[in-house]
Amino acid sequence: MQISPKYNPQETENKWYAHWMEKGYFHSKPNEKPPYTIVIPPPNVTGVLHMGHMLNNTIQDVIIRRARMKGFNACWVPGTDHASIATEAKVVAKLRDEGIQKADLSREEFLKHAWEWKEKHGGIILEQLKKLGASCDWNRTKFTMDEDMYESVIQVFVDLYNKGLIYRGVRMVNWDPKALTAVSDEEVIYKEVNSKLYYLKYFIEGSNDFITIATTRPETILGDTAVCVHPEDERYAYLKGKKVLVPLINRTIPVIFDEYVDREFGTGCLKITPAHDINDYNLGNKYKLETIDIFNDNGTLNEKAQLYVGEDRFAVRKKISKELEEKGHLAKIEEYANKVGYSERTDEVIEPKLSIQWFMRMGEMAKPALDVVMNDDIKFHPVKFKNTYRHWMENVKDWCISRQLWWGQRIPAWYLPNREIVVAMNAEDALKTAQLKFPELNLTVADLIQDEDVLDTWFSSWLWPISVFDGIRNPENEDIKYYYPTKDLITAPEILFFWVARMIMAGLEYRKEIPFKNVYLTGIVRDKLGRKMSKSLGNSPDPIMLMEKYGADGVRVGMLLTSPAGNDLPFDESLCEQGRNFNNKIWNALRLVTGWEVDATLPQPEYAKVAIEWFNAKFNETLLQIEDHYEKYRLSDALMTAYKLVWDDFCSWYLEMIKPAYQHPIDKATFEATIAIFDKLMKVLHPFMPFITEEIWHLLEEKNEGNSIMVSEMPEASAINQEILQQFNFALEIIIAIRTFRKDKNILNKESISLYIRKNNNESADATFDSLVAKLCNIDKIEYITEKMENAQSFIVKTTECYIPLSQNIDVEAEFTKLQTELDYANKFLNSVKQKLSNERFVNSAPAQVVDLEKKKQSDAEQKIQVLEEQINKLK
Repeated sequence: MQISPKYNPQETENKWYAHWMEKGYFHSKPNEKPPYTIVIPPPNVTGVLHMGHMLNNTIQDVIIRRARMKGFNACWVPGTDHASIATEAKVVAKLRDEGIQKADLSREEFLKHAWEWKEKHGGIILEQLKKLGASCDWNRTKFTMDEDMYESVIQVFVDLYNKGLIYRGVRMVNWDPKALTAVSDEEVIYKEVNSKLYYLKYFIEGSNDFITIATTRPETILGDTAVCVHPEDERYAYLKGKKVLVPLINRTIPVIFDEYVDREFGTGCLKITPAHDINDYNLGNKYKLETIDIFNDNGTLNEKAQLYVGEDRFAVRKKISKELEEKGHLAKIEEYANKVGYSERTDEVIEPKLSIQWFMRMGEMAKPALDVVMNDDIKFHPVKFKNTYRHWMENVKDWCISRQLWWGQRIPAWYLPNREIVVAMNAEDALKTAQLKFPELNLTVADLIQDEDVLDTWFSSWLWPISVFDGIRNPENEDIKYYYPTKDLITAPEILFFWVARMIMAGLEYRKEIPFKNVYLTGIVRDKLGRKMSKSLGNSPDPIMLMEKYGADGVRVGMLLTSPAGNDLPFDESLCEQGRNFNNKIWNALRLVTGWEVDATLPQPEYAKVAIEWFNAKFNETLLQIEDHYEKYRLSDALMTAYKLVWDDFCSWYLEMIKPAYQHPIDKATFEATIAIFDKLMKVLHPFMPFITEEIWHLLEEKNEGNSIMVSEMPEASAINQEILQQFNFALEIIIAIRTFRKDKNILNKESISLYIRKNNNESADATFDSLVAKLCNIDKIEYITEKMENAQSFIVKTTECYIPLSQNIDVEAEFTKLQTELDYANKFLNSVKQKLSNERFVNSAPAQVVDLEKKKQSDAEQKIQVLEEQINKLK
């Protein structure tokens, strides 16, 4: 068999992914097997692959490939999210580049452009996932704006509205002046910024006296309708019944007294602007204050501000502070660090704004969704995120679900001439309902005006585990009954409430069942400096370029080597290099094994028999460890355990044990056993490294047409021969000791030596690995003796003394120094153990097995000291 000297990842990846697709191995249909379902966290349709996607989807692919090989009917559903704000912004920017303004288009014209953009750019990230090796069921690919998905969202809105869980009202919302839409509380990111605190003079009506008020937003004084102080603040008791004048515009506003005011902040006086601060809004409602909204939707000032009309809020801040100073209203300015809310989508400073929006009541749904996590019906990995989840769910607020956009699921509410609202699946149903409720109006479709807003993107993705199987529209269909609930969700902690909590609510509401059983929360991919990888910082490598350089398997291994669940991944490109080196190590092992000439007439050597027996025991032991890591969702540990099994135990030890002498053939029994071992190792590695394992699996021995490692059976651990593992560990120490001895004594490996092993306390000789020790250490004779051996150099393994007769002279002084150093160390160690055992408190309180272990340490140390002293005496 002619195998390329170098592994070619690109060629291999293209070949096998095409093969998998052609054979339909990723596709799943309900059958008699138990299902194992994962739904992909749908990336934004605007997106391209970044390092976070790489980590998340590698983990999903590892889990789903393993499930497939464990006999499950594995189904990994892919798809994309329509991403209302991000996509609309991209389309608006594209149109602007073409000289077209959104305002000049009808809704239908704009949506036509949006769909064209989606068809052109929308599939990029899914194609990139194929490069990674993602074994998604591409036949099931969903998009949140697909007709069936859209209809599911509308149906849920209508249902929840009819249940009284969705309502419309005026509320203070988080307004994004760039995207021109409201965003939910969870979509606001608070950043610590260096601001200024402006101390402004408000003159008391009919007096030359004034009070000083501190604010970070002097431009909002134009919307002030009151000043508030604490009722117990004696400094301002004289203000009861008084009014003050708003600087520059001289509006008369009342002084109110409320315990909300923090007497220690600023001057203890607070300006109240009900239209532009949530706390001021609440006070405004309490004291029935006037509400003056001074901002346009785009963050410029409107006519109600009276000054600076049409100018941007931040430009006004600079101008108004200057004017306030010039007219004697500015007492001072201080530097001030505070937290400011930014839109997660556009990074624009959020403007609190009174607005008529649609909301969903969350309190009723939150309680059962909290219980299923706290009761471990749904398990979080790592468990620490349960506390974060509980905090959110116990402090949940109503969800603002309307967005002032055109791209998305349009809110199915129609306004009637009499200002009533009808909610229905479509205009025809809305008209029928309206005609039944208000027959006297003689309504036609032309009289109904549909709400212009669309629903929050999360209002579609919260249904994802159900809607991808059409479980909202057709709750009894075969797919939803078979694949739901899904098994695992792999996602990021930052969308634990955005998405995870809401999916749990939707699952309990519409399926009466949890949507998934496990939530694996990935960490953030960070650079060597600990910074989050992002385009803006320029510190994120291009995943496609990484895969071209190191191969998909190399990058997958690199990503997973240091990514424990819930902890951040300190990414370094050297990790991918390590992954590539691992590929090359396995490839070279393949070339070594398949390059051997096989002689069917040769008997199997004893050393090969015992090597095979040892490795199979080691394999079974390690496989149990790997399975345990998988069960606990410690995928990084599972990979590292498999990595060491292949690199250390198989490549470094096993192949060294069984390989024939140079230009000599290998016996058939050993060769076939080695091929079988290699086969099992590739299956264990396959979920992590799908491409190279498929290639090697086919090169190890001829496979039937259509066979694939990805649909082969994952090895199962059988009984572990613990005795042979212990015997090998002892033999390993002998081998290492002999190699060290040769190095210390400058004895070349090609020079054969003899080994004498002194048995302790009439114990029987264990010659299990003698043939292997002899092969690996070039020993011509191994003999067991009962007495000390004269004229020989010795070394100790555990408490067993080994002798090697030497014909040549040795450096007595160097040997004496070496033995004396060992003796000094052994005496110190013995003294520390004796000290511990002389402590009655330790002996009486420590578990018996701990005390017994210390006694064994004492016995072993005493025997070693005795042997070392005898060796030293021989040299004197």
